[in-house]
Amino acid sequence: MTKKLFISTITFFFIITFTAMAFAEEPAGNKRKGKYTYKKVYKSCMERGEVESERPIINPSDKTMSQWQRVFETKDFSEFKCAEDWKNLNEEELLDIYSYLYTGAADSPTPAKCK
Repeated sequence: MTKKLFISTITFFFIITFTAMAFAEEPAGNKRKGKYTYKKVYKSCMERGEVESERPIINPSDKTMSQWQRVFETKDFSEFKCAEDWKNLNEEELLDIYSYLYTGAADSPTPAKCK
């Protein structure tokens, strides 16, 4: 009886652990490309005179993972400025930028800042 209970408990914990790992996946985009694209948007925006610096206005660590998820689900990029550049990004580029910002979020294991 004790052996069955022990095996059942261990099995239950393995199932819970693997389920949690499946839901904790990062976005499917390439975060290195995302960082490059994110900076490139602001560089071209500065050249046109829409922003004062080629350095992005918002750092990845300025928001939590859920806040970044909400921004990219609603596709509300108004706080980023440079509306024309954001509108011209394709889905793959947006996913890459999302991956970069999400993995560097304030509540992620490794919060990041744009340098």
